[in-house]
Amino acid sequence: MDWKVFGTVFVAIFLAELGDKTQLATMLFAADDKASKWLVFAAASLALVACSAIGVLAGSLVGAYINERYLHYVAGFGFIAVGAFTLYNA
Repeated sequence: MDWKVFGTVFVAIFLAELGDKTQLATMLFAADDKASKWLVFAAASLALVACSAIGVLAGSLVGAYINERYLHYVAGFGFIAVGAFTLYNA
């Protein structure tokens, strides 16, 4: 097992997800007194696992046909575009 890759992916995804809409929605569901906290945790965890599985599958399919370097450029441009759009609309 490559612990460096594991740590890099864990930290990157953890920081990206911290305080985002997904976490806020999960907090709202957990705040409901009628909802089981364990059920909310299990459902949210499964949803994140499913989304991650889709990301890994899509990444490996796209990576088989497109050079990794170009994928980095596209991803970087995408993040910059989303940031610029967010700042413009703020």
